[in-house]
Amino acid sequence: MYGARMQGTVATYDASTRSGVLLLDDGTELPFPARAFDASGLRLLRLGQRVRVETDGSGAVVRVTLPTMI
Repeated sequence: MYGARMQGTVATYDASTRSGVLLLDDGTELPFPARAFDASGLRLLRLGQRVRVETDGSGAVVRVTLPTMI
């Protein structure tokens, strides 16, 4: 259903727009849109929180979840 998986850390998160920026392990900043947050089923993200990132074939973030979620 979802593409490539990687992990990162929440660098910014705006609860009003439900979007933000993740910092990947290699230092790359990766923005995520509200639809990627909405697809996770999460209610909130905290700065510094570790997350799993799922992308589509073009590298766009499609879902942001906790590493313990399937």
